[in-house]
Amino acid sequence: MTEAAGRVRWTETVPRLTTHADVASARTARRATAVGRWCSRVPPMVWDALLPTLLLVNVVTTRAPRDMPVAMALTAALALPLVWRHRAPLTVFCAVAAAAFVQWLLDVPLPADIALLVALYTAAAHSGRRGTLLAGAVVEAGVLMACLRWAPAGAFPTPFVAVTAMVVAAAVLGVNVRTTRAYLAAVQERAARREREQEQRARLAVAEERTRITREMHDIVTHNLSVMVALTDAAVYTQHRSPDRTTAAMLQVSETGRQALTDMRRALGVLRTDEPDAERHPLPGIAHLEALADQMCAAGLATRLDVEGGHGHIPATAQLTVYRLVQEALTNALKHTPTGTRAQVRILCSAGTVTVDVTDNGPCPPTPAATRSGHGIAGMRERAATYGGTLRAGLLPGGGWGVRTRLVLGGGGAESA
Repeated sequence: MTEAAGRVRWTETVPRLTTHADVASARTARRATAVGRWCSRVPPMVWDALLPTLLLVNVVTTRAPRDMPVAMALTAALALPLVWRHRAPLTVFCAVAAAAFVQWLLDVPLPADIALLVALYTAAAHSGRRGTLLAGAVVEAGVLMACLRWAPAGAFPTPFVAVTAMVVAAAVLGVNVRTTRAYLAAVQERAARREREQEQRARLAVAEERTRITREMHDIVTHNLSVMVALTDAAVYTQHRSPDRTTAAMLQVSETGRQALTDMRRALGVLRTDEPDAERHPLPGIAHLEALADQMCAAGLATRLDVEGGHGHIPATAQLTVYRLVQEALTNALKHTPTGTRAQVRILCSAGTVTVDVTDNGPCPPTPAATRSGHGIAGMRERAATYGGTLRAGLLPGGGWGVRTRLVLGGGGAESA
């Protein structure tokens, strides 16, 4: 019973120890973060002035009064330029090297010679390979001169190798800092460039989506309004002679209006998150061309539809393009030709292409200015270009108007129709 109780007490104390350790680690991390933030707020010149201050304090506390003036002047000449080492690294290095040469001439060894290593590190971190090699050679020459004069007798190799190792370490450290800084700058530039490219792609996508929606709305509104106007004119014309035909025409107007609203909701549904999928899909395709032909016939444009080849393998977006091309071509024929005009639609589907051919036998315009033009044909050209097609629209040799293009399902280059 006692052993079990001891086990229970031991297992209960383990989470407490773990919790205390986590708390201590969190406190240490917070303190380190606070210290790092405080250090980052201190100006760089304050940190650069720390070493000269320590060297001057060392001279004051260790030198005899009779040696104080010379030692203080040389230490100041060696250390004080380090305060500006980040602003002018090569100039500071030259100043420190000149002060060290004067020190060697006066035969006054000082701890402030460490300023040469700091100046060398700074020069290597802010200059190129040639500047680093030149600065390293100057410092190494100074090391040789200093060891020849101040090294104990018979002990020249040891201090020379040790100080040379420190010179190499300072130069290598500076080069690594420069390389790391250049790498980080390149990474930041690459990230900024990618961000700009993403913004540009997003803007292009927005522009393309606006163009797509504008094109869809143009096709929907133009076609359905043209059909509704034609049906309304027919209803007005037959309201006294044939009430049944008038009623049928008005019902067709109502159906066309509802279809237009559905198509508009489908085209604009991508802009709303609360639009049900049932109103956006399916998109009209080749299978809906028969209903489109019937609609045009009801509006007064006798339309014949011939579809050759299976279209089950054709993507939905390509079928939508075919549908819109035929719809726009028939709408133009309905608007620009008199009553009694006949139109023919031929769709040829193959494994890699879809050929669209829409013709009518409407009379040729009396003047070139009366040819069919506007945003409709431009929109059809844009739709055809999406699938590598070159659209041809114009007068036919035997009279009438024709629109022809060939869509490349494989996405190849533009193919002439």
